Amino acid sequence: MAANVISYLRLPALATSAIAAVASGLLYWKQNELIYPRNLPVGSRTDTGVPRPSRFGLSDYEDLRLPTPDGETLSAFFIRPSKKRPTKPMTILMFHGNAGNIGHRVPIARILEENLGCNVLMLEYRGYGLSTGTPDEEGLKLDAQTGLDFLRQYDETKDAKIVVYGQSLGGAVAIDLVAKNQEAGDIAGLILENTFTSIKKMIPRVFPPAKFIAPLCHQYWISEVTLPKITKIPILFISGLKDEIVPPSHMKELYSLCRAETKIWKEIPNGSHNDSVVEPHYFEYIVNFIGEYVYGTS
Repeated sequence: MAANVISYLRLPALATSAIAAVASGLLYWKQNELIYPRNLPVGSRTDTGVPRPSRFGLSDYEDLRLPTPDGETLSAFFIRPSKKRPTKPMTILMFHGNAGNIGHRVPIARILEENLGCNVLMLEYRGYGLSTGTPDEEGLKLDAQTGLDFLRQYDETKDAKIVVYGQSLGGAVAIDLVAKNQEAGDIAGLILENTFTSIKKMIPRVFPPAKFIAPLCHQYWISEVTLPKITKIPILFISGLKDEIVPPSHMKELYSLCRAETKIWKEIPNGSHNDSVVEPHYFEYIVNFIGEYVYGTS
């Protein structure tokens, strides 16, 4: 089981390979395919290519289909804690990076529910996995709100605390969602791992020849503008210092821009973009953050 889990956590650097394989002139016309490589790894959009939680020893979960306001249908896994709590458990709303699907991240959800006794909602973006539609920035933002609204209405999760957790692209999704919903009072924490300041600032790093046409990019994800709007919610920043895709300076800049009353910075010295999650102390940082600032028990 351990080897199986690690193999899924160490996803390849798909975004780099995809962008480096094309000429910079394709950036404008094909940028959605480059920014959202939803068909990688091969088979990621097939039923057999989406690993179910049962594959990783989880039995108490639901395989959901959530409708969006604009007519798409989103795949999602709602995973319940294996160790039941006497009170309604907190829920982690989880957003993954720009390649693969929610099934590839189930091992992360398993570790979280085992250590925190929480629910985990793994929401699949439109156009990814078994969700319908085609991904773009506005669509993913709507998908994120759909997931949060589901938790607010679902009997098992309504009126309970929610922690939003985003990796890479998922960090940008999480920042936008929390900024728009912080006044409601149900979001108790935000966790960001190896995310970027904006897509335009990422382009020269991932594919330097394209730096002169970066202004043509119509997918913005301007987290550097959105993040400072979040002031009332504790934020944990986890930065892999050997990230070969998102320069660690992006995370550091976001931390500096952050105006939240509580912001926590943690570094993963040997963490690269896709395997910071398997490095020592990664989950310890999350558990301690939630224990102190969400549950208030540390």
